[in-house]
Amino acid sequence: MEAGAALSFPFPEPPGPGEAVEVAAGLLWLRLPLPLALDHVNAYALDEGDGWSVVDPGMDTAAARALWQALRSGPLAGRPVRRVLVTHHHPDHVGLAGWLARDGAGILASRTAWLYARMLTLDVQERPGPETLAFWRAAGMAADELDRRAASRPFNFADCVAPLAPGFERLSEGQVVHLGGRDWTVRLGQGHAPDHATLWCLGEGLVLGGDQFLPGITPHIGVYPTEPGADPLGEWFESCARFAPLARDGHLVLPGHRRPFRGLPVRLREMTAHHAAALDRLHAHLDRPRTAAACLPALFRRTIGAGEYGLALAEALAHLNHLHRRGDIARSLRPDGVIEWSRTP
Repeated sequence: MEAGAALSFPFPEPPGPGEAVEVAAGLLWLRLPLPLALDHVNAYALDEGDGWSVVDPGMDTAAARALWQALRSGPLAGRPVRRVLVTHHHPDHVGLAGWLARDGAGILASRTAWLYARMLTLDVQERPGPETLAFWRAAGMAADELDRRAASRPFNFADCVAPLAPGFERLSEGQVVHLGGRDWTVRLGQGHAPDHATLWCLGEGLVLGGDQFLPGITPHIGVYPTEPGADPLGEWFESCARFAPLARDGHLVLPGHRRPFRGLPVRLREMTAHHAAALDRLHAHLDRPRTAAACLPALFRRTIGAGEYGLALAEALAHLNHLHRRGDIARSLRPDGVIEWSRTP
């Protein structure tokens, strides 16, 4: 979804490699590379006087580590990283937290985010397990694609997330955290990632949004083999409703991707409307029994490439599970283990 006209972007250009943009006094916007279609993730450094607190340090790749060395000697002026705050457990946000912590930095995260990240870095698989294969088969994945994945090494968190130390500082709903000379209130969001931490400094109108609040693109909301019956989309809608009374047009939102923006109330409505429209298209498409894989054209209205197929299938399942929870569609299991979905009478 493209951002609406009501959004404004006070910083027209992102920081270059090894550079920083000061978005508020003592608060630096950094950008790290990603080896993905979405080729960057934003990090933020908050001046603590004798060092820095860093938010979402990026994915653990050779390019990102090299860039951090340049950032440390450049914009961070050689001062140490004291704390690393992780908004959620996804690799592009938590990947280098453990690497930075080796020099003594403490890690702040919600308990769920930390547990997910640590568990997934320890779960290294050379081939997909039987539960994962059954999950893909139930979703209607084509036989040739299923065979290809069954014979290939899957993505592992440990491939791009540095090992995490066994200790961390927990972020909880409503907690006040002091970072960079400011008090920030923690508000946990759901849907994109469980217990995703957002931080609000209402006195200065600043919001560290991670991937909960993004301009121009909607955060991925997917269902995976770890929790096949989950309803993350329902949790997303509920989170948007909880955030709406807090959001103000003048808040400067510091997102995990793209540029900092103002206009959060409009953006919350846009993202909610985006998913509501997708649900309507999907419901209309289920005029006869269809698999999750067969729903991709109706849901995305474009061709899905091989590189994004897994994410797209996970997102289709999130929307199907939500319609099923609402009672709008039914599901049935075929003898071959494939689930079909159709509208209820």
